[in-house]
Amino acid sequence: MNDREMFETYKEQVFQLCYYMMQNRSDAEDICQEVFVKAILADRTQIRDLKPWLLKIASNECSKVLKRRNSGWTKEMFAYLMNRPQVVNPVEEDYDRKEIANEFNEMISRLPEKIRIVVTLRFVHEMTVPEIAGVIEVPEGTVKSRLNKGMRLLRDRNEHELKNRMSNKGDEWKWKGFLKVK
Repeated sequence: MNDREMFETYKEQVFQLCYYMMQNRSDAEDICQEVFVKAILADRTQIRDLKPWLLKIASNECSKVLKRRNSGWTKEMFAYLMNRPQVVNPVEEDYDRKEIANEFNEMISRLPEKIRIVVTLRFVHEMTVPEIAGVIEVPEGTVKSRLNKGMRLLRDRNEHELKNRMSNKGDEWKWKGFLKVK
């Protein structure tokens, strides 16, 4: 099959996949074009079935673009947060710091004991997983599992408290976009 036949045969299927993944027509067209450029330049002598091969290239290209966008957005947000003007009010900062520490300690204290020790060693004492495993004499996999469970419990409780606070104020509708509703 020559290049033109390949393009004519598979262009719709590749475009549909790209459009589905990107949710934007112009992005899908650009990626679709890139897919066929790569396919035309590649050595296709060992390729038995072109359709899955082309769709794999399309999928990889879409994923690559989405990752690049996401990391770009993350970098921009981080740069903004790091460079935004800081309000200097030592009294407020000290109060906020104490309030956050109290909330954190309260949330940690509600965790089961086996999970609490692992979370405390990791985030308060900044120990690594192997160090924690040595301190509490359990396998590293157990430490990782307990950390994962602890983080999930903290996140779920934090989201639950935020929902309760917002529903008590009558502003829940403003926060629905920021909360993960399960």
